[in-house]
Amino acid sequence: MLLQGKPTKIRSLSNIVNVTRTLTPSIQEVERPSSSLDDRFETLPPCELGNSLDDVTYTKLVQSSMHLGCSVHGKLVQSHMVKTGYNPGLFLHNTLLNMYLKCNESDMALQLFDEMAERNVVSWNSLISGYTRLGLYSNAKEIFCKARIANIDINKFTFASMLSICAQTSDLKLGKVVHGLLMSSGIGVAAFLTNPLVAMYSKCGRVDQARVAFDQCDGLDDVSWNSMIAGYVKAGLHDEMLQVLVKMHRYGVRFSSYVLGSVLSACCLNFDRSLVWGKLLHSCSVKLGWDLDVVVGTALLDMYAKIGDLDDAVSTFSVLNDKNVVMYNAMISGLLRGEENSDEYAKKALNLFAEMQRHGLRPSEFTFSTIIKACIACKDFEYGKQIHGLVCKNNLQSDEYIGSMLVEMYSMWSSTDDALSCFDSTCKQDIVIWTSMIVGHAQNGEYERALVLFCKLLSSGLKPDEFTISTMLSACANLAAARSGEQIQSYSIKTGIIESGVVRNSLIYMYAKSGDIDSANQTFKAADKSDVVSWSVMICSTAHHGCAKEALSLFELMISSGIAPNDVAFLGVLTACSHGGLVEEGLRDHGIAPTEKHCACIADLYGRAGRLSDAKTFIMDSGFSHAPIMWRTLLSSCRIHKNTEIGKHVAKRLIELEPQASSSYVLLYNIYNDARMEEAATEIRDLMSNRRIKKEPGLSWIEVGNRVNSFLVGDKCHPQSEKIYAKLDDLLQEIKKIGYVDELEKDEVNHHSEKLAVSFGLIGLAPSAPLRVMKNLRVCRDCHTVIKLISKVEKREIVVRDPIRFHRFRDGSCSCGDYW
Repeated sequence: MLLQGKPTKIRSLSNIVNVTRTLTPSIQEVERPSSSLDDRFETLPPCELGNSLDDVTYTKLVQSSMHLGCSVHGKLVQSHMVKTGYNPGLFLHNTLLNMYLKCNESDMALQLFDEMAERNVVSWNSLISGYTRLGLYSNAKEIFCKARIANIDINKFTFASMLSICAQTSDLKLGKVVHGLLMSSGIGVAAFLTNPLVAMYSKCGRVDQARVAFDQCDGLDDVSWNSMIAGYVKAGLHDEMLQVLVKMHRYGVRFSSYVLGSVLSACCLNFDRSLVWGKLLHSCSVKLGWDLDVVVGTALLDMYAKIGDLDDAVSTFSVLNDKNVVMYNAMISGLLRGEENSDEYAKKALNLFAEMQRHGLRPSEFTFSTIIKACIACKDFEYGKQIHGLVCKNNLQSDEYIGSMLVEMYSMWSSTDDALSCFDSTCKQDIVIWTSMIVGHAQNGEYERALVLFCKLLSSGLKPDEFTISTMLSACANLAAARSGEQIQSYSIKTGIIESGVVRNSLIYMYAKSGDIDSANQTFKAADKSDVVSWSVMICSTAHHGCAKEALSLFELMISSGIAPNDVAFLGVLTACSHGGLVEEGLRDHGIAPTEKHCACIADLYGRAGRLSDAKTFIMDSGFSHAPIMWRTLLSSCRIHKNTEIGKHVAKRLIELEPQASSSYVLLYNIYNDARMEEAATEIRDLMSNRRIKKEPGLSWIEVGNRVNSFLVGDKCHPQSEKIYAKLDDLLQEIKKIGYVDELEKDEVNHHSEKLAVSFGLIGLAPSAPLRVMKNLRVCRDCHTVIKLISKVEKREIVVRDPIRFHRFRDGSCSCGDYW
């Protein structure tokens, strides 16, 4: 049936006649969407249904259809007029036009408009305002141009609609044209037209022109003042906003909740003004009785929370009646902004969330993302998992903001698989959640998975920002994957991100930690402007590579360049002095308060130089005698200098501080083992076994062919295992010819992970390429000797990085000078 179910599109008035003649529906056959409209039809005499009705009846029927938002009966009325040959007047035509537009049938409205024999300004305005309401701004602009061409005497309603369209589309050029036509029309600029003028100029970024229109207005109303204030708020011109507010008060215009809310929100953006103006406006709102209003109360709460005045925020929150979700959100997010006692504030935020639940309020997406942040702040993993359950219950797990916070939460607690699951369930994976996922893996030491995710990010078409690039360069640094780092550097150059200081510093760090100190130095020198981070990274890198004098020279150059050193730079200097045996230079007073790490370096400086008693005295007097790192440093020095007596006492102290740390037991075991005290060594091993303390396995890795290859001691899992062991056996035979003596004669030592990695590198890399091997534990003396001799017989540069420093082997010697 015609107009039943999905309405048939009627292209013209002639089509209406054809459809009517073909289907000839009666009023009773049409599906009835509303009893009130049906009643109007039922009151008509049966004899009149086949004849024309009068203009008033037709108009009322069309208006009823329009008010109901349903065009079915309106189309039927129009069909009836066509069938009976009734010629509607202009008013009825305009009513039909409005009906189609309000029922979202813009095509039908335009067809009716085109076939109207007579049109007035109301017809044109109806079409323009209808298109504006439907968001069809281009169509509205086109109709306006046609009205101008047709010499229609447009009125203030036309101008108001066009100014609104220009504001919505930020079309300043057309807005100025409309403003010019308005001024030349002689209509006059009353408040009715001033308000859209102010809004148009404000939204187009010309708040100065908005102020001119505001000042020239014949009569301002509340909306005018609010529009002008909103314009200044949007432009960030808070002083001008406050001037208008004062002027408004002097003119006796009553503040509305909207204007007070806007001004209070702006106060949050200007901290200097917030303390004075915010409290002044609070007093004003109390006087006017607006302080308990939802809009004003929420704005006050948000203002106090954002400026850090949590006491006033809590007071404001407590007096508000009928608290809604927005108020709770403002209070919870405000508590999480507190810098001091963040753990305490985070717990208060969790309590507020529980209170919100008890009151039956349904949390929003913002509520969940904020409360997950609170769980992160107070490290409450169990509560966080419960919140995740609520997120799933409310079917919000696909929200990108919630997903990003869940990824951060699970990554923080090393649950990267759960983080990845949250990431996969998020519909809109923007750069923020990708970065959270990549950073989470990198922070948990899963650098290879971070690289895989980064490649997927690039293939998704999203562009990583400087923070993501910096994270990936750090991941490459920890993997010593210089080739992958170079590819990321190329991408940074191509996209221009390389100009960022953060990226350039990460690039220096990547090259240095991958064992390529020369490339790190070149990157540092190529920087247009080096900041304190650049200098500090370069000094520390040079120190860890055993270039003590170069590190000290860089430090002096940094000071002469006017850059004030930070704690990291001083740490680099002390490390350089420690590794280089420069005791006097390291003990020089630089006028800073030493941290725990600084003191550990000084203890190491004494210990490496053989001044074990001085090191012990320094530790006792440093104020950090409770720190395990201090005693671990001294214990390591005791092993170097084979001082069993002091080593035994230091180990006892260290085991008391860290009873479950395997490194203390291993160091003491090695001290006894080196001193041929087999019984004491066995006791330590038994003690570890009884306490169920497991030694961290030695792991070495090397990048070959864009792949990081890892090895454990005696590892035979590699696909080229037979070739690796055959190569290692050949190497051991070759170095024995030039003086190497295998004193231990144990396969376990001969098959240490770093030896396997070096052998694989010699097989897989080109003869001219240097070998860069990374290790999670310190290099043992036998491996150090073997790799020195391999560098000589193979005529290759071999760089080995352990947790303490770099060893650069060339032609049978090491950069550490055997002082390590």
